[in-house]
Amino acid sequence: MQNTPVNAATEQAVRRQKLADLQAAGHDPFTITKYPQDAFSADLQAEFKDLPAESETGKVVTLAGRLMSKRVMGKASFAHLRDAKGDIQIFAKRDVLGDEPYAAFKKLDVGDIVGCKGEVFRTRMGELSVRISELTLLSKSLLPLPEKFHGLTDREARYRQRYVDLIVNPDVKQTFVRRSQILRELRAFLDNKGFLEVETPILTPFEIGASARPFLTHHNTLDMDMVLRIETELYLKRLVVGGMDRVYEVGRIFRNEGMDPKHNPEFTTIELYQAYTDYHGMMDLVEEMMKTVAQKVCGTLQIEYQGKQIDLSHWERLTMLEAVKKYSGVDFTTVASDEEAIALAKKHHVELPEVPTKGAILAEFFDAFVEGNLVQPTFIYDYPVEISPLAKRKPNDPAFTERFEYFINCTEFGNAFSELNDPIDQKGRFERQVAERKKLEPTSKAQVDYDYVTALEYGLPPTGGLGFGVDRLVMLLTDSASIRDVLLFPTMKPLD
Repeated sequence: MQNTPVNAATEQAVRRQKLADLQAAGHDPFTITKYPQDAFSADLQAEFKDLPAESETGKVVTLAGRLMSKRVMGKASFAHLRDAKGDIQIFAKRDVLGDEPYAAFKKLDVGDIVGCKGEVFRTRMGELSVRISELTLLSKSLLPLPEKFHGLTDREARYRQRYVDLIVNPDVKQTFVRRSQILRELRAFLDNKGFLEVETPILTPFEIGASARPFLTHHNTLDMDMVLRIETELYLKRLVVGGMDRVYEVGRIFRNEGMDPKHNPEFTTIELYQAYTDYHGMMDLVEEMMKTVAQKVCGTLQIEYQGKQIDLSHWERLTMLEAVKKYSGVDFTTVASDEEAIALAKKHHVELPEVPTKGAILAEFFDAFVEGNLVQPTFIYDYPVEISPLAKRKPNDPAFTERFEYFINCTEFGNAFSELNDPIDQKGRFERQVAERKKLEPTSKAQVDYDYVTALEYGLPPTGGLGFGVDRLVMLLTDSASIRDVLLFPTMKPLD
Protein backbone atom coordinates (compact mmCIF):
# COMPACT_ATOMS: atom_id res chain seq x y z
CA MET A 1 0.00 0.00 0.00
CA GLN A 2 3.01 2.31 0.15
CA ASN A 3 1.65 4.82 -2.41
CA THR A 4 3.86 7.43 -0.74
CA PRO A 5 5.82 10.34 -2.21
CA VAL A 6 9.28 9.89 -3.68
CA ASN A 7 10.76 11.48 -0.56
CA ALA A 8 8.89 9.07 1.73
CA ALA A 9 12.10 8.05 3.49
CA THR A 10 12.84 11.68 4.26
CA GLU A 11 9.32 12.27 5.54
CA GLN A 12 9.57 9.21 7.77
CA ALA A 13 12.84 10.53 9.16
CA VAL A 14 11.23 13.92 9.85
CA ARG A 15 8.33 12.25 11.69
CA ARG A 16 10.67 10.16 13.81
CA GLN A 17 12.64 13.26 14.69
CA LYS A 18 9.43 15.04 15.73
CA LEU A 19 8.68 12.08 18.01
CA ALA A 20 12.16 12.17 19.46
CA ASP A 21 11.82 15.90 20.15
CA LEU A 22 8.48 15.36 21.89
CA GLN A 23 9.91 12.57 24.02
CA ALA A 24 12.93 14.68 24.94
CA ALA A 25 10.58 17.47 26.04
CA GLY A 26 8.59 15.05 28.21
CA HIS A 27 5.58 14.87 25.86
CA ASP A 28 5.76 11.26 24.68
CA PRO A 29 2.32 10.57 23.11
CA PHE A 30 2.73 6.82 23.58
CA THR A 31 2.53 7.17 27.36
CA ILE A 32 -1.10 8.40 27.20
CA THR A 33 -3.51 5.62 28.13
CA LYS A 34 -6.98 7.13 27.61
CA TYR A 35 -8.85 10.24 26.48
CA PRO A 36 -12.32 11.50 27.51
CA GLN A 37 -14.03 11.40 24.09
CA ASP A 38 -17.69 12.45 24.49
CA ALA A 39 -18.89 13.24 20.95
CA PHE A 40 -18.70 11.93 17.41
CA SER A 41 -18.66 13.67 14.05
CA ALA A 42 -21.79 12.12 12.53
CA ASP A 43 -23.86 12.79 15.66
CA LEU A 44 -22.85 16.46 15.62
CA GLN A 45 -23.58 16.74 11.89
CA ALA A 46 -27.07 15.34 12.52
CA GLU A 47 -27.73 17.45 15.62
CA PHE A 48 -26.78 20.73 13.92
CA LYS A 49 -27.79 19.99 10.34
CA ASP A 50 -30.05 23.09 10.28
CA LEU A 51 -27.54 25.45 11.86
CA PRO A 52 -27.05 28.48 9.59
CA ALA A 53 -23.64 29.66 8.39
CA GLU A 54 -21.67 31.86 10.78
CA SER A 55 -23.60 30.55 13.79
CA GLU A 56 -22.46 29.49 17.24
CA THR A 57 -23.98 26.63 19.26
CA GLY A 58 -22.44 27.18 22.68
CA LYS A 59 -21.91 23.39 22.84
CA VAL A 60 -18.44 22.27 23.95
CA VAL A 61 -17.39 18.76 22.91
CA THR A 62 -14.36 16.51 23.25
CA LEU A 63 -13.39 14.67 20.07
CA ALA A 64 -10.72 12.10 19.25
CA GLY A 65 -9.57 10.71 15.93
CA ARG A 66 -7.05 10.81 13.10
CA LEU A 67 -6.01 13.95 11.23
CA MET A 68 -6.84 13.42 7.55
CA SER A 69 -5.83 16.86 6.30
CA LYS A 70 -4.27 20.06 7.63
CA ARG A 71 -4.18 23.59 6.29
CA VAL A 72 -1.99 26.12 8.14
CA MET A 73 -2.68 29.83 7.54
CA GLY A 74 -0.61 31.96 9.87
CA LYS A 75 -2.54 32.60 13.08
CA ALA A 76 -5.39 30.24 12.19
CA SER A 77 -5.45 26.71 10.75
CA PHE A 78 -7.96 24.11 9.68
CA ALA A 79 -7.83 20.32 9.76
CA HIS A 80 -10.18 17.42 9.22
CA LEU A 81 -10.54 14.88 11.98
CA ARG A 82 -11.82 11.36 11.22
CA ASP A 83 -13.39 9.45 14.11
CA ALA A 84 -15.35 6.20 14.29
CA LYS A 85 -18.41 7.76 12.64
CA GLY A 86 -17.00 10.09 10.00
CA ASP A 87 -15.19 13.40 9.46
CA ILE A 88 -15.51 16.87 10.96
CA GLN A 89 -13.49 20.05 10.53
CA ILE A 90 -11.53 21.45 13.44
CA PHE A 91 -10.42 25.07 13.61
CA ALA A 92 -7.30 26.05 15.52
CA LYS A 93 -6.73 29.74 16.30
CA ARG A 94 -3.60 30.92 18.08
CA ASP A 95 -5.33 33.42 20.36
CA VAL A 96 -7.85 30.73 21.45
CA LEU A 97 -5.52 27.74 21.71
CA GLY A 98 -2.48 29.60 23.02
CA ASP A 99 0.97 30.17 21.53
CA GLU A 100 2.65 26.91 22.59
CA PRO A 101 -0.28 24.58 21.81
CA TYR A 102 -0.80 26.32 18.48
CA ALA A 103 2.86 25.82 17.60
CA ALA A 104 2.42 22.13 18.51
CA PHE A 105 -0.67 21.95 16.29
CA LYS A 106 1.31 23.29 13.34
CA LYS A 107 3.87 20.50 13.81
CA LEU A 108 1.25 17.76 13.61
CA ASP A 109 1.28 15.46 10.58
CA VAL A 110 -1.58 14.02 8.58
CA GLY A 111 -2.19 10.61 10.10
CA ASP A 112 -1.53 11.65 13.69
CA ILE A 113 -4.19 10.69 16.23
CA VAL A 114 -5.30 13.61 18.40
CA GLY A 115 -7.82 14.57 21.03
CA CYS A 116 -9.31 18.05 21.13
CA LYS A 117 -11.88 20.04 23.05
CA GLY A 118 -13.80 22.98 21.70
CA GLU A 119 -17.05 24.67 20.73
CA VAL A 120 -19.20 23.57 17.80
CA PHE A 121 -20.00 26.29 15.25
CA ARG A 122 -20.63 26.73 11.53
CA THR A 123 -18.15 28.67 9.44
CA ARG A 124 -18.89 31.46 6.99
CA MET A 125 -18.46 28.87 4.21
CA GLY A 126 -21.15 26.73 5.83
CA GLU A 127 -19.02 23.87 7.21
CA LEU A 128 -19.78 22.54 10.67
CA SER A 129 -16.59 22.81 12.71
CA VAL A 130 -15.14 22.69 16.21
CA ARG A 131 -13.13 25.68 17.42
CA ILE A 132 -10.60 23.93 19.61
CA SER A 133 -9.38 25.29 22.92
CA GLU A 134 -7.41 22.22 23.99
CA LEU A 135 -5.30 19.79 21.95
CA THR A 136 -3.55 16.52 22.84
CA LEU A 137 -1.41 14.36 20.61
CA LEU A 138 -2.49 10.79 21.43
CA SER A 139 -0.42 8.77 18.95
CA LYS A 140 2.25 9.76 16.43
CA SER A 141 1.93 8.39 12.90
CA LEU A 142 5.46 7.50 11.82
CA LEU A 143 4.49 6.52 8.27
CA PRO A 144 2.78 8.90 5.83
CA LEU A 145 -0.61 7.93 4.49
CA PRO A 146 -0.94 7.20 0.75
CA GLU A 147 -0.80 10.45 -1.17
CA LYS A 148 -4.07 10.05 -3.08
CA PHE A 149 -6.62 8.67 -0.68
CA HIS A 150 -9.27 7.70 -3.22
CA GLY A 151 -6.93 6.81 -6.08
CA LEU A 152 -5.59 3.56 -4.68
CA THR A 153 -5.69 1.06 -7.53
CA ASP A 154 -3.37 -1.62 -6.16
CA ARG A 155 -6.02 -3.95 -4.74
CA GLU A 156 -3.41 -6.51 -3.77
CA ALA A 157 -1.69 -3.96 -1.56
CA ARG A 158 -5.03 -2.86 -0.09
CA TYR A 159 -5.83 -6.42 0.96
CA ARG A 160 -2.38 -6.88 2.49
CA GLN A 161 -2.53 -3.64 4.46
CA ARG A 162 -6.23 -3.50 5.25
CA TYR A 163 -5.51 -1.15 8.16
CA VAL A 164 -4.35 1.54 5.71
CA ASP A 165 -7.20 0.74 3.33
CA LEU A 166 -9.68 1.33 6.15
CA ILE A 167 -8.03 4.62 7.12
CA VAL A 168 -8.09 6.19 3.68
CA ASN A 169 -11.17 4.59 2.09
CA PRO A 170 -14.32 5.19 4.19
CA ASP A 171 -16.44 3.10 1.79
CA VAL A 172 -14.39 0.03 2.69
CA LYS A 173 -15.22 0.48 6.34
CA GLN A 174 -18.91 0.78 5.46
CA THR A 175 -18.77 -2.60 3.70
CA PHE A 176 -17.67 -4.23 6.95
CA VAL A 177 -20.17 -2.27 9.01
CA ARG A 178 -22.84 -3.70 6.70
CA ARG A 179 -21.33 -7.19 7.00
CA SER A 180 -21.77 -6.96 10.75
CA GLN A 181 -25.35 -5.78 10.27
CA ILE A 182 -26.10 -8.69 7.91
CA LEU A 183 -24.83 -11.20 10.47
CA ARG A 184 -26.85 -9.51 13.19
CA GLU A 185 -30.05 -9.68 11.10
CA LEU A 186 -29.42 -13.32 10.14
CA ARG A 187 -29.04 -14.25 13.80
CA ALA A 188 -32.13 -12.25 14.73
CA PHE A 189 -34.19 -13.97 12.04
CA LEU A 190 -33.14 -17.46 13.12
CA ASP A 191 -33.45 -16.68 16.84
CA ASN A 192 -37.00 -15.43 16.23
CA LYS A 193 -37.76 -18.72 14.49
CA GLY A 194 -36.78 -20.63 17.61
CA PHE A 195 -33.31 -21.74 16.50
CA LEU A 196 -30.54 -22.08 19.07
CA GLU A 197 -27.03 -20.89 18.14
CA VAL A 198 -24.35 -23.44 19.03
CA GLU A 199 -20.64 -24.06 18.48
CA THR A 200 -19.04 -27.28 17.24
CA PRO A 201 -15.37 -28.35 16.90
CA ILE A 202 -13.08 -26.72 14.36
CA LEU A 203 -10.41 -29.40 14.83
CA THR A 204 -11.74 -32.82 13.81
CA PRO A 205 -10.10 -36.22 14.23
CA PHE A 206 -9.96 -37.38 10.61
CA GLU A 207 -10.65 -36.54 6.99
CA ILE A 208 -14.06 -37.60 5.71
CA GLY A 209 -14.73 -38.79 2.16
CA ALA A 210 -16.18 -35.52 0.86
CA SER A 211 -14.69 -33.95 -2.25
CA ALA A 212 -13.50 -30.83 -0.39
CA ARG A 213 -9.85 -31.04 0.69
CA PRO A 214 -8.97 -30.17 4.29
CA PHE A 215 -5.98 -28.54 5.95
CA LEU A 216 -3.97 -31.05 7.98
CA THR A 217 -2.38 -30.45 11.37
CA HIS A 218 -1.05 -32.44 14.32
CA HIS A 219 -2.02 -32.39 17.98
CA ASN A 220 1.18 -32.80 20.00
CA THR A 221 -0.30 -33.81 23.35
CA LEU A 222 -2.54 -36.50 21.86
CA ASP A 223 0.07 -37.33 19.20
CA MET A 224 -2.59 -37.53 16.52
CA ASP A 225 -3.14 -36.01 13.12
CA MET A 226 -6.18 -33.77 12.86
CA VAL A 227 -7.90 -31.69 10.20
CA LEU A 228 -9.57 -28.29 10.13
CA ARG A 229 -13.27 -28.74 9.47
CA ILE A 230 -14.68 -28.49 5.96
CA GLU A 231 -18.27 -28.34 7.24
CA THR A 232 -20.31 -28.15 10.45
CA GLU A 233 -23.04 -30.51 9.30
CA LEU A 234 -22.34 -33.82 11.01
CA TYR A 235 -21.86 -32.36 14.48
CA LEU A 236 -25.00 -30.24 14.19
CA LYS A 237 -27.11 -33.23 13.19
CA ARG A 238 -25.75 -35.13 16.17
CA LEU A 239 -27.35 -32.38 18.27
CA VAL A 240 -30.71 -32.91 16.57
CA VAL A 241 -30.39 -36.60 17.46
CA GLY A 242 -29.85 -35.44 21.03
CA GLY A 243 -33.12 -33.52 21.07
CA MET A 244 -32.00 -30.01 20.10
CA ASP A 245 -34.66 -29.66 17.42
CA ARG A 246 -33.60 -26.32 15.91
CA VAL A 247 -29.90 -25.44 15.87
CA TYR A 248 -27.59 -23.25 13.80
CA GLU A 249 -23.94 -22.30 13.77
CA VAL A 250 -22.14 -19.33 12.28
CA GLY A 251 -19.00 -21.25 11.45
CA ARG A 252 -15.58 -20.58 10.04
CA ILE A 253 -14.81 -23.26 7.40
CA PHE A 254 -11.42 -24.22 5.96
CA ARG A 255 -10.83 -25.84 2.56
CA ASN A 256 -7.41 -26.43 1.05
CA GLU A 257 -8.49 -25.62 -2.47
CA GLY A 258 -8.26 -22.97 -5.19
CA MET A 259 -8.76 -19.22 -4.87
CA ASP A 260 -10.79 -16.95 -7.13
CA PRO A 261 -13.21 -14.02 -6.72
CA LYS A 262 -15.78 -16.38 -5.13
CA HIS A 263 -13.48 -18.62 -3.06
CA ASN A 264 -11.09 -18.09 -0.16
CA PRO A 265 -9.46 -20.96 1.79
CA GLU A 266 -11.25 -19.86 4.95
CA PHE A 267 -14.77 -18.55 4.81
CA THR A 268 -17.93 -18.23 6.88
CA THR A 269 -21.08 -20.30 6.59
CA ILE A 270 -24.31 -20.67 8.48
CA GLU A 271 -25.66 -24.20 8.76
CA LEU A 272 -29.02 -24.84 10.38
CA TYR A 273 -31.14 -27.90 11.06
CA GLN A 274 -34.83 -28.14 11.92
CA ALA A 275 -36.52 -31.33 13.05
CA TYR A 276 -39.88 -32.38 11.61
CA THR A 277 -39.63 -30.46 8.36
CA ASP A 278 -38.20 -31.18 4.90
CA TYR A 279 -36.45 -29.43 2.04
CA HIS A 280 -39.65 -27.64 1.03
CA GLY A 281 -39.75 -26.15 4.52
CA MET A 282 -36.14 -25.07 4.07
CA MET A 283 -37.02 -23.51 0.71
CA ASP A 284 -39.72 -21.41 2.32
CA LEU A 285 -37.36 -20.44 5.14
CA VAL A 286 -34.62 -19.34 2.71
CA GLU A 287 -36.99 -17.15 0.72
CA GLU A 288 -38.38 -15.49 3.84
CA MET A 289 -34.90 -15.07 5.34
CA MET A 290 -33.41 -13.50 2.21
CA LYS A 291 -36.30 -11.08 1.84
CA THR A 292 -36.23 -10.14 5.54
CA VAL A 293 -32.48 -9.55 5.71
CA ALA A 294 -32.31 -7.62 2.42
CA GLN A 295 -35.20 -5.37 3.46
CA LYS A 296 -33.66 -4.68 6.88
CA VAL A 297 -30.14 -4.07 5.55
CA CYS A 298 -30.77 -2.44 2.16
CA GLY A 299 -34.28 -1.10 2.62
CA THR A 300 -35.42 -2.74 -0.64
CA LEU A 301 -35.73 -6.09 -2.40
CA GLN A 302 -34.51 -4.61 -5.69
CA ILE A 303 -30.75 -5.06 -5.41
CA GLU A 304 -28.20 -3.73 -7.89
CA TYR A 305 -25.21 -6.03 -8.16
CA GLN A 306 -22.34 -5.23 -10.52
CA GLY A 307 -24.66 -3.43 -12.92
CA LYS A 308 -27.41 -6.09 -12.80
CA GLN A 309 -30.82 -5.62 -11.20
CA ILE A 310 -31.65 -8.51 -8.89
CA ASP A 311 -35.29 -8.89 -7.78
CA LEU A 312 -35.34 -10.69 -4.44
CA SER A 313 -39.12 -10.45 -4.26
CA HIS A 314 -39.59 -13.25 -6.82
CA TRP A 315 -38.04 -16.76 -6.65
CA GLU A 316 -38.38 -19.34 -9.43
CA ARG A 317 -38.45 -23.06 -8.52
CA LEU A 318 -37.29 -25.75 -11.00
CA THR A 319 -36.20 -29.36 -10.64
CA MET A 320 -32.75 -30.11 -12.04
CA LEU A 321 -34.39 -32.17 -14.79
CA GLU A 322 -36.67 -29.25 -15.70
CA ALA A 323 -33.81 -26.75 -15.67
CA VAL A 324 -31.56 -28.90 -17.88
CA LYS A 325 -34.38 -29.44 -20.37
CA LYS A 326 -35.24 -25.71 -20.35
CA TYR A 327 -31.71 -24.49 -21.06
CA SER A 328 -30.10 -27.37 -23.00
CA GLY A 329 -33.07 -28.99 -24.71
CA VAL A 330 -32.01 -32.42 -23.41
CA ASP A 331 -34.72 -34.42 -21.61
CA PHE A 332 -32.98 -36.72 -19.14
CA THR A 333 -36.29 -38.37 -18.22
CA THR A 334 -35.92 -40.36 -21.45
CA VAL A 335 -32.32 -41.45 -20.71
CA ALA A 336 -32.40 -45.11 -19.64
CA SER A 337 -28.76 -45.90 -18.81
CA ASP A 338 -25.33 -44.58 -17.95
CA GLU A 339 -24.19 -45.45 -21.48
CA GLU A 340 -26.90 -43.27 -23.05
CA ALA A 341 -25.93 -40.42 -20.73
CA ILE A 342 -22.26 -40.77 -21.71
CA ALA A 343 -23.21 -40.64 -25.40
CA LEU A 344 -25.29 -37.48 -24.80
CA ALA A 345 -22.41 -35.85 -22.97
CA LYS A 346 -20.06 -36.52 -25.86
CA LYS A 347 -22.63 -35.26 -28.38
CA HIS A 348 -23.11 -31.99 -26.47
CA HIS A 349 -19.42 -31.61 -25.58
CA VAL A 350 -20.10 -31.89 -21.86
CA GLU A 351 -17.20 -32.94 -19.66
CA LEU A 352 -17.58 -36.41 -18.20
CA PRO A 353 -17.36 -36.69 -14.39
CA GLU A 354 -14.79 -38.94 -12.71
CA VAL A 355 -17.49 -41.58 -12.16
CA PRO A 356 -19.70 -41.20 -15.28
CA THR A 357 -23.14 -42.25 -14.05
CA LYS A 358 -26.39 -40.90 -15.43
CA GLY A 359 -27.01 -38.77 -12.36
CA ALA A 360 -23.49 -37.34 -12.28
CA ILE A 361 -23.70 -36.52 -15.99
CA LEU A 362 -27.03 -34.73 -15.43
CA ALA A 363 -25.21 -32.53 -12.91
CA GLU A 364 -22.50 -31.79 -15.51
CA PHE A 365 -25.21 -30.74 -17.99
CA PHE A 366 -26.56 -28.42 -15.31
CA ASP A 367 -23.13 -26.85 -14.84
CA ALA A 368 -22.61 -26.48 -18.59
CA PHE A 369 -26.02 -25.16 -19.65
CA VAL A 370 -28.04 -23.93 -16.69
CA GLU A 371 -26.06 -22.18 -13.96
CA GLY A 372 -24.91 -19.34 -16.22
CA ASN A 373 -28.55 -18.40 -16.90
CA LEU A 374 -29.69 -18.16 -13.28
CA VAL A 375 -29.34 -14.41 -12.76
CA GLN A 376 -32.56 -13.95 -10.81
CA PRO A 377 -33.19 -15.90 -7.56
CA THR A 378 -33.88 -19.54 -8.42
CA PHE A 379 -34.27 -22.75 -6.46
CA ILE A 380 -33.01 -25.86 -8.25
CA TYR A 381 -34.22 -29.01 -6.51
CA ASP A 382 -34.29 -32.83 -6.78
CA TYR A 383 -30.60 -33.63 -7.23
CA PRO A 384 -29.17 -37.01 -8.34
CA VAL A 385 -28.27 -39.32 -5.47
CA GLU A 386 -24.70 -39.73 -6.79
CA ILE A 387 -23.83 -36.13 -5.85
CA SER A 388 -25.93 -35.96 -2.68
CA PRO A 389 -24.51 -38.40 -0.11
CA LEU A 390 -26.28 -36.80 2.86
CA ALA A 391 -29.73 -36.15 1.38
CA LYS A 392 -32.82 -38.34 1.69
CA ARG A 393 -33.92 -40.17 -1.45
CA LYS A 394 -37.22 -39.19 -3.06
CA PRO A 395 -39.71 -41.92 -2.09
CA ASN A 396 -41.22 -42.06 -5.59
CA ASP A 397 -37.88 -41.85 -7.45
CA PRO A 398 -34.88 -43.13 -5.46
CA ALA A 399 -32.42 -42.06 -8.18
CA PHE A 400 -32.98 -38.51 -6.93
CA THR A 401 -32.81 -36.84 -3.54
CA GLU A 402 -34.78 -34.20 -1.69
CA ARG A 403 -32.11 -31.55 -2.10
CA PHE A 404 -31.99 -28.03 -3.47
CA GLU A 405 -29.49 -25.29 -4.12
CA TYR A 406 -30.40 -21.68 -4.68
CA PHE A 407 -28.74 -19.39 -7.20
CA ILE A 408 -28.47 -15.63 -7.67
CA ASN A 409 -26.38 -13.89 -10.32
CA CYS A 410 -25.34 -17.28 -11.74
CA THR A 411 -23.78 -18.24 -8.42
CA GLU A 412 -24.75 -20.91 -5.91
CA PHE A 413 -25.60 -19.32 -2.55
CA GLY A 414 -26.78 -22.25 -0.46
CA ASN A 415 -27.49 -25.97 -0.28
CA ALA A 416 -30.30 -27.77 1.55
CA PHE A 417 -31.64 -31.29 2.08
CA SER A 418 -34.30 -33.39 3.58
CA GLU A 419 -31.63 -34.99 5.72
CA LEU A 420 -30.86 -38.66 5.30
CA ASN A 421 -31.79 -40.36 8.58
CA ASP A 422 -31.56 -44.02 7.53
CA PRO A 423 -28.33 -45.23 9.20
CA ILE A 424 -28.01 -48.27 6.92
CA ASP A 425 -28.33 -46.20 3.75
CA GLN A 426 -26.02 -43.53 5.20
CA LYS A 427 -23.33 -46.08 6.09
CA GLY A 428 -23.44 -47.53 2.60
CA ARG A 429 -23.17 -44.11 0.96
CA PHE A 430 -20.27 -43.10 3.20
CA GLU A 431 -18.40 -46.32 2.43
CA ARG A 432 -18.94 -45.94 -1.33
CA GLN A 433 -17.84 -42.30 -1.13
CA VAL A 434 -14.61 -43.18 0.69
CA ALA A 435 -13.93 -46.12 -1.66
CA GLU A 436 -14.36 -43.89 -4.73
CA ARG A 437 -12.13 -41.26 -3.19
CA LYS A 438 -9.36 -43.80 -2.49
CA LYS A 439 -9.70 -45.28 -5.95
CA LEU A 440 -9.05 -41.84 -7.45
CA GLU A 441 -6.45 -40.93 -4.80
CA PRO A 442 -4.72 -44.05 -3.47
CA THR A 443 -2.86 -42.00 -0.83
CA SER A 444 -6.05 -40.46 0.58
CA LYS A 445 -6.56 -40.85 4.34
CA ALA A 446 -10.32 -40.34 4.13
CA GLN A 447 -12.38 -42.36 6.59
CA VAL A 448 -16.02 -43.13 7.21
CA ASP A 449 -17.47 -41.25 10.17
CA TYR A 450 -18.87 -44.32 11.89
CA ASP A 451 -19.67 -42.36 15.05
CA TYR A 452 -22.13 -40.29 13.01
CA VAL A 453 -23.69 -43.52 11.74
CA THR A 454 -24.00 -44.62 15.38
CA ALA A 455 -25.77 -41.35 16.17
CA LEU A 456 -28.26 -42.07 13.37
CA GLU A 457 -28.85 -45.51 14.82
CA TYR A 458 -30.26 -43.84 17.93
CA GLY A 459 -32.73 -42.05 15.66
CA LEU A 460 -32.65 -38.75 13.77
CA PRO A 461 -36.17 -37.34 13.29
CA PRO A 462 -37.24 -36.17 9.82
CA THR A 463 -35.09 -33.06 9.48
CA GLY A 464 -34.55 -30.22 7.05
CA GLY A 465 -31.03 -28.84 6.80
CA LEU A 466 -29.52 -25.78 5.13
CA GLY A 467 -26.02 -24.41 4.65
CA PHE A 468 -25.16 -21.12 2.97
CA GLY A 469 -22.15 -18.89 2.51
CA VAL A 470 -22.25 -15.67 4.49
CA ASP A 471 -19.48 -14.09 2.40
CA ARG A 472 -21.39 -14.43 -0.86
CA LEU A 473 -24.49 -12.92 0.73
CA VAL A 474 -22.39 -9.99 1.95
CA MET A 475 -20.96 -9.60 -1.57
CA LEU A 476 -24.50 -9.40 -2.96
CA LEU A 477 -25.81 -6.91 -0.42
CA THR A 478 -22.73 -4.65 -0.59
CA ASP A 479 -22.26 -4.83 -4.39
CA SER A 480 -18.75 -6.27 -3.93
CA ALA A 481 -17.14 -8.01 -6.90
CA SER A 482 -14.72 -10.24 -5.00
CA ILE A 483 -14.87 -12.28 -1.80
CA ARG A 484 -11.64 -10.54 -0.80
CA ASP A 485 -13.58 -7.26 -0.67
CA VAL A 486 -15.79 -8.62 2.14
CA LEU A 487 -13.06 -10.36 4.19
CA LEU A 488 -11.08 -8.03 6.41
CA PHE A 489 -7.95 -10.14 6.03
CA PRO A 490 -8.21 -12.44 2.98
CA THR A 491 -5.61 -15.14 2.48
CA MET A 492 -2.57 -13.74 0.68
CA LYS A 493 0.74 -15.16 -0.42
CA PRO A 494 3.63 -13.51 1.49
CA LEU A 495 5.54 -10.99 -0.58
CA ASP A 496 8.88 -12.62 0.27
